[in-house]
Amino acid sequence: MTKTGSRRVTAVLFDLDDTLLDWSAHATGWADVVGSHMQYVHRYLESEGHILPDLDTFLQYYLDILVHSWNRAKKDWSGVSFENVLRDCFTACKVDIKQIDMTAVMHAYNWQPTPGVNLYDDTIVVLETLQQQGYKLGLVTNSMMPMWMRDIELKAYDIIRFFDARVTSGDTGYMKPHPEIYQRALALLDTKPATAVFVGDRPANDIAGANQIGMISILMKPDHLDYDNEGIQPDYTIHSLSELLPILEMLE
Repeated sequence: MTKTGSRRVTAVLFDLDDTLLDWSAHATGWADVVGSHMQYVHRYLESEGHILPDLDTFLQYYLDILVHSWNRAKKDWSGVSFENVLRDCFTACKVDIKQIDMTAVMHAYNWQPTPGVNLYDDTIVVLETLQQQGYKLGLVTNSMMPMWMRDIELKAYDIIRFFDARVTSGDTGYMKPHPEIYQRALALLDTKPATAVFVGDRPANDIAGANQIGMISILMKPDHLDYDNEGIQPDYTIHSLSELLPILEMLE
């Protein structure tokens, strides 16, 4: 095994959804997933004595604000904050947010692994191999949720133990491809871009950002995905995580 100090690559950073987690069998609509959780929030707020519109109206407020927030954020790649989206929703519903415990609300949202979403068959084997080989491992996701919420999934899938650093765009304030979110993770790993690999499934986000700051970029392209590269070229393309291992061996 190559000694860490003499390596060209010392860290491997991953996107989460459709990179480590396989969404190909997910059959439920996005709005249905959101609705199933927002009903818990609606129920919690009513139990706290807040006057709310009916559940359907409440959910529509939330969805409209969510879409608007993401569309606005994509103009400058600022990160959408789940807490701020909730606050805007409650304000639209004429609820006094000063009377709301936002941490309790986010817990009431009851985030869990999404039905039908599983690890790829080789996710754990690859992460175990990389950890055993001495690579620092990081996770960078364009999730509006704070990392503690996405950690619920990582614990359920038993992969949180592999990561030395984990960041979301919701916590960081920037989303991929903005350089700041990569730099945040690299700083936590005490790693320079030139000695790090980034693996992700979206050319316009994962690969463009990694290329911009000088990381080695690897496009994860499983069979169920077919994103337009939009002229963005990864350094390597893989169709399964297992294909990452010989690339790293070659880079050494």
